[in-house]
Amino acid sequence: MIPRPRRIFAAVLCLAVPVAVRGQTSTATSNVAAISEKAANRPITTFPARIPSEGSLTLQIQVLLDRANYSPGIIDAAWGRNAAKAMAFFVSPDDNSRLTGETPPAVTTIDKAAYSRLVNAAGSGPVLTHYTVEARDVAGPFADIPTLVYDQAKLKCLCYGSPVEALAEKFHTSPVLLSRLNPAVKMSALKPGTSLLVPKIRDPFAASPTDTAIVARVIISKTGFWLHAVDAAGKIIYHFPSTLGAGYDPSPTGDFRVSYVSRDPAFHYQPKLFAEVPDVQPEARLPAGPNSPVGVVWIGLSKPHYGIHGTSSPQTIGYANSHGCVRLTNWDALKLSDLVEPGVPVQFK
Repeated sequence: MIPRPRRIFAAVLCLAVPVAVRGQTSTATSNVAAISEKAANRPITTFPARIPSEGSLTLQIQVLLDRANYSPGIIDAAWGRNAAKAMAFFVSPDDNSRLTGETPPAVTTIDKAAYSRLVNAAGSGPVLTHYTVEARDVAGPFADIPTLVYDQAKLKCLCYGSPVEALAEKFHTSPVLLSRLNPAVKMSALKPGTSLLVPKIRDPFAASPTDTAIVARVIISKTGFWLHAVDAAGKIIYHFPSTLGAGYDPSPTGDFRVSYVSRDPAFHYQPKLFAEVPDVQPEARLPAGPNSPVGVVWIGLSKPHYGIHGTSSPQTIGYANSHGCVRLTNWDALKLSDLVEPGVPVQFK
């Protein structure tokens, strides 16, 4: 793996202004019912099984998809469009739409064969597990993120706003779902030693069948709002839901390449790159951090000012428009940054 350039300034025209701040309710759901640990961990035995709009079974399938490398985006126990697309591609991995930018028909049920394959791909173990809060989880630094770009530029870092926000991202979920999973825990006063029920995602340091897979190209759907990392045979290695440009700020069309990959990038805010911002406004340099406009990763493309990056608002992925770039959740952007290197083709379909 080649060295990654770090701490560069990303100059882009793909971001919404003002920068979205975390803590908003997911677009996919507003009132997730209480989740039963026992029900979420119970294997499905009756088929075909209908996928509920929300609840324990829905949470189980989202976690399994996440561990099988078909990201549902933020794990929220609601069957939104991101989870539905991930399942559609998992059920039909050879569907030619994976290469053309289209999306297979929505899946509302799962049969025994598909479920068995999903469980095998996801690995053994429960989908909910207990995690003991560590000292480093609450050590910070944390920051209240102001809305205005120029106020953000005054901060030392665009850090997480709280321990619960950091823990939610660690487990690919939201503070809302963490609270629902742990109704007896005061989330605003987390301490080392506190036990939390959390989604059991794949250990990022554990070996995965895809570890030796080589990404031959990245395919981005401008209509389906997804990104695929595929091998030389066109097989999906990873599926990620995405936010792309629209309207006056569409994402580009055509073939490009990865130029460079940077983790923890700072952000160079340039008003002249934003149609809705007067050019006379001053430029600003925003510090790095998970609440940066580009999140924790910037994957620069051969088209100037365009790239693939993380986000400060994972709940909006697949449900909002960018100024042209490709947004992923921070955890998906990190995974993609491990898979691609300069020169990898990127196709917008």
